[in-house]
Amino acid sequence: MDIRRPDIIDSSHNAGSDEPRGEPTRVVVVVPVPKGGRGGEEAHLPVRTAEAKRDEAVGLAAAIELDVMEAVIVTLGTIRPATLIGKGKVDEIAGLVTAHGAGLVFVDAALSPVQQRNLEKAWSAKVVDRTGLILEIFGRRARTKEGSLQVELAHLSYQKSRLVRSWTHLERQRGGFGFLGGPGETQIEADRRMIQERITRIERELEQVTRTRRLHRESRRRVPYPIIALVGYTNAGKSTLFNTLTAGGVLAQDLLFATLDPTLRQMRLPNGTKAILSDTVGFISDLPTMLVAAFRATLEEVIEADVILHVRDVSHDDTEAQAADVAAILADLGIDPASRTLVEVWNKVDLLDAEGREEARNRAARGEDGRRPHFVSAVTGEGVPELLAAIEDLIRADHERMTVTVPAADGRTLNWIHENAEVESRHAMESGETQVTLRIAPAKRAQLERRLAAAS
Repeated sequence: MDIRRPDIIDSSHNAGSDEPRGEPTRVVVVVPVPKGGRGGEEAHLPVRTAEAKRDEAVGLAAAIELDVMEAVIVTLGTIRPATLIGKGKVDEIAGLVTAHGAGLVFVDAALSPVQQRNLEKAWSAKVVDRTGLILEIFGRRARTKEGSLQVELAHLSYQKSRLVRSWTHLERQRGGFGFLGGPGETQIEADRRMIQERITRIERELEQVTRTRRLHRESRRRVPYPIIALVGYTNAGKSTLFNTLTAGGVLAQDLLFATLDPTLRQMRLPNGTKAILSDTVGFISDLPTMLVAAFRATLEEVIEADVILHVRDVSHDDTEAQAADVAAILADLGIDPASRTLVEVWNKVDLLDAEGREEARNRAARGEDGRRPHFVSAVTGEGVPELLAAIEDLIRADHERMTVTVPAADGRTLNWIHENAEVESRHAMESGETQVTLRIAPAKRAQLERRLAAAS
């Protein structure tokens, strides 16, 4: 068994290569929608419309250049253990698959291995569920070693869960040792053991990556620039905002999961304060749990951040449902949605008409004072100066005011002050020394006091 991460979808071209591309894989998208909206523990969350779910499913398929022939919404009254959806719909979709010559069916739901096998038989086509397709997208987007390892770990965990006695070739037994042989090891047991061994090796490699990332964070604390992390639903415009704030050159496309690997860049706030801006992977509803676990080391950048900007696409019909999904993932990471350092940024206001803007501003006005969202357009720059000022106010909230006297010959300390603190005033004294009134972060105050003590 080849336990390297296999492509779930057989494409006719190599992603990222310069080879000529053939015809893309034709796919029929099936979107099961529970009758009555969300259920169980999610019943209190905003209901996502069936049309929005369909559009997102089509976007997921387009993210890896599948040719979507048709997208079908299926209302689920009763979940069928064997096929998830009813026999009538199974037959109807079989007709669509045949009519379009589709080689793949994407079911936008979590399928059990038995359901997947039964649907593949009924439709005579490959079937991939939501978890499988998202894993495929992540696999193609990962560029760094860490990203590739995290995706492979998640993929193997998913693959391991598929190893049930649903495929007859997994029931074959290998012979035992010695002349008499014996029952030996079944193929499914051997495959599961090989996958587990590979998972263990990847986890060891990721532990080393995590240690390296922790050392980088500790080195940043020694030169303590505040960390600002961008989070949000995929395609909310995080990468575009990142580029606007830092000129970072991060890929920004109207595409789900256009960027995957985290990026950090230095930026300057209005009064000259230096900060580090971190762009993270976009979230999505029903994000596979194994992906959340695999990317936890990466998401620690969010946990450690001084300010978290929750970027929302305010022009999207399902913006409230998307925000609820992001809040749920942040809560899983231990981040309090009511935290003072969590700032909502309502992006893409340039796509709203006058009526839409008024409605959005009325919604925002109902929020608590000091926690109301900031309206911005990462494309036009509208609202960005006000957002930067608000970020600086948050960062400066714990800064201390102090007045220091810098020796006349100590130009390096004076330059350090301008680089690392907010200078409110300075004037030359008759003695030739310079008196400076400034605001500074507590961690940097200790550095400044050491510098002044050494110079005296």
